[in-house]
Amino acid sequence: MLDVGKWPIFSLCSEEELQLIRQACVFGSAGNEALYTTINDEIFVLGTNCSGCLGLGNIQNTIEPRRLDSLSGKKIACLSYGSGPHVILATTEGEVFTWGHNAYSQLGNGTTNHGLVPCHISTNLSNKQVIEVACGSYHSLVLTSDGEVFAWGYNNSGQVGSGSTVNQPIPRRVTGYLQNKVVVNIACGQMCSMAVADTGEVYVWGYSGNGQLGLGSTGNQPTPCRVAALQGIHVQRVACGYAHTLVLTDEGQVYAWGANSYGQLGTGNKSNQSYPTPVVVEKDRVIEIAACHSTHTSAAKTQGGHVYMWGQCRGQSVILPHLTHFSCTDDVFACFATPAVTWRLLSVEPDDHLTVAESLRREFDNPDTADLKFLVDGKYIYTHKVLLKIRCEHFRSSLEDNEDDIVEMSEFSYPVYRAFLEYLYTDSISLPPEEAVGLLDLATFYRENHLKKLCQQTIKQGICEENAIALLSTAVKYDAQDLEEFCFRFCINHLTVVTQTSGFAEMDHDLLKNFISKASRVGAFKN
Repeated sequence: MLDVGKWPIFSLCSEEELQLIRQACVFGSAGNEALYTTINDEIFVLGTNCSGCLGLGNIQNTIEPRRLDSLSGKKIACLSYGSGPHVILATTEGEVFTWGHNAYSQLGNGTTNHGLVPCHISTNLSNKQVIEVACGSYHSLVLTSDGEVFAWGYNNSGQVGSGSTVNQPIPRRVTGYLQNKVVVNIACGQMCSMAVADTGEVYVWGYSGNGQLGLGSTGNQPTPCRVAALQGIHVQRVACGYAHTLVLTDEGQVYAWGANSYGQLGTGNKSNQSYPTPVVVEKDRVIEIAACHSTHTSAAKTQGGHVYMWGQCRGQSVILPHLTHFSCTDDVFACFATPAVTWRLLSVEPDDHLTVAESLRREFDNPDTADLKFLVDGKYIYTHKVLLKIRCEHFRSSLEDNEDDIVEMSEFSYPVYRAFLEYLYTDSISLPPEEAVGLLDLATFYRENHLKKLCQQTIKQGICEENAIALLSTAVKYDAQDLEEFCFRFCINHLTVVTQTSGFAEMDHDLLKNFISKASRVGAFKN
């Protein structure tokens, strides 16, 4: 369980108050302001209240948590903060509220007056549902459910993306090269902005004095520009530090660029980089990256659960990824970053209360409550008929008039069938990538399309040069188009090694013919 007490500001709270916290954000130039929600969906704030950033209607600091009544009844979906600081919050309904420092119109309410209480921002957003927010030092970005990006605030370096350097007082849609793109992720550095499209492309704009745009130069960019150096690489997430950038690819690889005076790029030196540079986090696949515009610290979490950090660490410069003893990237910023802030809205799971989903998860394979068991490879798997019938069309028909309490299964292996039954209880799969191929076969057979998608995601995590062709063949066999495209791109990106494997030498003739034809169309054989 995440311990919010690791952030010094929360030492002002009693143990009883800490136990009630369900979401939290620590911000401010010294990490001396905090906002949190409780189990009762109430919002509290405490701290120094610079520029009225606590939203209490005044600029008085408070050493005791005070309830933010102006947001009563609102549930927080995401939150970000600037350097002033200003705060931007999106609710679960997709509404946007801002407050705090506003000298550069970063609140988006059309004024430059500091906002002492939360203000609902609806101009140009009234029919939009905001799903993600991001703040630079003095500018703001939001992402809508239909993949559009809106920006406002300080624009001295083009970070609003309007094509000029005039400050933007109200939300304005970022267009240009983003006009017909569906954006899935946004981030802000101190004075730059980033967006990841659903195609895996990265678009950047704003200040680039340290190379943080990754365009190969230190010139500012007033409108979105694609990071051409990442051509052929499918990016999933982007994270920005004060003046450096991290991206995570669908292959679990990390690239970094920008300022590097503290080693925050993790390249083994302190030289700035204006082009994307690979970051080697041992040999494990990375599943999460973390950075924050108010720090020079970077962090990553691997598929194996290891958390690494690099960059500024308690006054020291860590120039290569360093293995920590933490279990989440949030702890890196609580214990190592200066200031001790949060890089995202923290989510704290309760210790005692079980949700419906958690209760179902606990009951899977429980012989004490089960009324149906499957015998697979000589082992029993304990289940509940009513849940299987609710969750799966196959069982709805096959168990309708079946009064047996044991079903023998020989078509699939024990690990595969157990993973399938567990999925019906949890909506997730916990299976090694090499076993997920068998589960993909089952998902196709039972026409479980969501499970089929999860299998493809898991199989991707186990791809390497040796098995890439085999996985490509599997994807074609089961009409797994997302996996097929991923495997194809992987093969193209590692073409020299892949073509020397036994899998390539033994490749099915028709598959080989199609592969060569498609590879030729994307320019894989050009000199």
